[in-house]
Amino acid sequence: MLRPLYDWTLKQAAKPNAEKVLAAISFAESSFFPIPPDVMLAPMALAKPEKAYRFALICTIASVLGGLFGYAIGYFLEPVGLWLLKMMGHGDGLAHFRHFMDEWGMWVILGKGLTPIPFKLVTIASGLAHFNLGMFIFSCVVTRGARFYLTAFLLQRFGPQAKELIEKRINLVAAVCVGVLVLGIVAIKFI
Repeated sequence: MLRPLYDWTLKQAAKPNAEKVLAAISFAESSFFPIPPDVMLAPMALAKPEKAYRFALICTIASVLGGLFGYAIGYFLEPVGLWLLKMMGHGDGLAHFRHFMDEWGMWVILGKGLTPIPFKLVTIASGLAHFNLGMFIFSCVVTRGARFYLTAFLLQRFGPQAKELIEKRINLVAAVCVGVLVLGIVAIKFI
C-alpha cells in the first residue's frame, strides 16, 4: 500500500521544486504522513553533496514545525489525536504513554526521534499527555537535527554506500545514534 507513495516521494527528489516538497514531507511526516523525509533527503544529498547540510536544515526546521502541529493535534484536538493514534495501531496505550512521559519525557522524544518509529506517534501523544512545550521543542530540535544531519554527513562523506547501509541497517544506525546521544548526556552530567 505504501509502495506507490514511496515511489512518488523518490520522484519528487529529482524535480526543480524538490526543496519545497522536502519541507512539506518533513512537516507532514511529523504529524500524519507515513513516509519519512529521508526517502527524499538521500537522493537529493547524493545528487548535490554540496547542499546536503542545507537539505538537512530544511528537514530539521520543517520536521520541528510539523512536530508542533502534531503536538497541537494532541493537545487541542484530543478526539482527532486519539483517532490518529488508533489508525496507526496505538490508540489503547495512551494512559501508559502518559505515565511513561511523566517519568522519562524528554528521553522518549530524543530516542524515538532518531529511530524509524513514526515520529508522529511521539508528537501527537506528547500533546495528548500535555508534555512541557519548551522541553518538547528542545527535544525535537536535538533529535531531528541529529538524525537529518547525520544522514546528510554519511551521504556526503560515503555516497551511495552510505545510502545502502542506511536503507538496510536503519535500526542499527538509529540504535548507535541513540547510544552515542545517551553516552554524551551522561558524560555531560558527570562533568
